[in-house]
Amino acid sequence: MMKSTKLFLACAIFFAIAPAGQSLAQVQTIVPDVVPGAKPATVEHIRIHGTALEGNLEGDAVDRDVIVFLPPSYQKDKKHRYPVVYALHGYSIGAEQWTHEIHVPQTIEGAFATGSQEMIVVLRDSKTIYNGSMYSSSVTTGGFEKFIYHDVVAYMDAHYRTIPDRQSRGLVGHSMGGYGASRIGMKHPDVFGALYIMSPCCMSSMVGGGPGSADQMKERAIASEKKVAAAKSPADLAARRPASPPRNMQQQRRGLPIPGILRSTSICPPGDGIPQPEIVAKYMANSPLAFVDQYIGNLKQYRAISMDVGDQDGLRIDAGKLRDIFDSYGIANTFEIYPGTHTSAVADRFQNHVMPFFSKNLCFKAGCR
Repeated sequence: MMKSTKLFLACAIFFAIAPAGQSLAQVQTIVPDVVPGAKPATVEHIRIHGTALEGNLEGDAVDRDVIVFLPPSYQKDKKHRYPVVYALHGYSIGAEQWTHEIHVPQTIEGAFATGSQEMIVVLRDSKTIYNGSMYSSSVTTGGFEKFIYHDVVAYMDAHYRTIPDRQSRGLVGHSMGGYGASRIGMKHPDVFGALYIMSPCCMSSMVGGGPGSADQMKERAIASEKKVAAAKSPADLAARRPASPPRNMQQQRRGLPIPGILRSTSICPPGDGIPQPEIVAKYMANSPLAFVDQYIGNLKQYRAISMDVGDQDGLRIDAGKLRDIFDSYGIANTFEIYPGTHTSAVADRFQNHVMPFFSKNLCFKAGCR
């Protein structure tokens, strides 16, 4: 972790999780043993048109790859309907890469074989030209929030034997996906009935505490801008763009990380190092720890909420703060700090914690309450 880097949410996804030069993708993980006798799931690769993504200024694909995992009994019992778990991947990867990192369908099949009830699992691709959508909505990246809670859900209910009820839909995500699960979950309890947040990034508007003195803020901001301008960091730009679309739309449409974009999306324009209050406010407004108090009534509608994070993961501090807020408002939840890093246990957690959680807390028949 960079000790002196206490940046706003714009840089949080890049600096808060990984050392300099390291990807945020879930690249190494403990893989559970194959469960003997586990029945195979059916894997379908489809594309779903994102109406909410149309016209995005980055020129990112509107038809998105989606991977659907159907339980072993799906092809046999043509009348049976199933709950659905929607899973959100992290930054710098897409749905296909995440399948290898959480080792699906093996971990899904293992969960079913060890007692979890059968359900459909859906991974949709939300990677963009700058490697991550932040599962947010803007004219720049497109309406990824609505794509998740509306476009994908509507398609699944229309084309698969789902139970089209919020109580039979679960939402889970890791890292950037954990941010997405918390953000979308807080806003849309009318769509989802159970929520699992894995090692969420970007919970707070500032990394490592408050802004400090004006001189310190200026020093950090200038250092950040120099780093971005030199490296043209796609991670930093990915986090900035949903919060503050660039003013030069023609340049943005070409997806060019050029100075004009940096000036209009930065906390501080290059050269002067003076924080821009309107941009700072936008970043802060997109931080779950800042806006969670607005959605307490929504969160209390969930059948269950769970969150976990590794004891060697720097994100555990903000995850704990979110849990404390839940507890202070009397929101029922479970929280676990497990032995491991940000990436070391994601496959094991998916099989032995995420899937059993939804097996216990989703409705497996129509009309369940």
